[in-house]
Amino acid sequence: MGLRIEAITWLETIIEKLARKHAVSVDEVEELLSGPARFRRVERGHRRGEDVYAAFGRTRGGRRLIVFFVYKPRTREALIVSAREPSPKERNL
Repeated sequence: MGLRIEAITWLETIIEKLARKHAVSVDEVEELLSGPARFRRVERGHRRGEDVYAAFGRTRGGRRLIVFFVYKPRTREALIVSAREPSPKERNL
């Protein structure tokens, strides 16, 4: 699935949580979303058309990440919800 992401929106609380809980940086997430990531819809959003997606991929440094975001098709914007290293099961999706 090819989503066209033209903007990434961050909430300060999410940035802090990713750094503290998962040791994931803003740069790593943005790098993954701008590169050859695989996308999968994981659930319907609360607003029509704004669904939650997961992006799977590796950073240039080789770190595997899974990034969860709400995709807003009208503005082609990704609102970051979470990011972390994938579980062994998720690596095979």
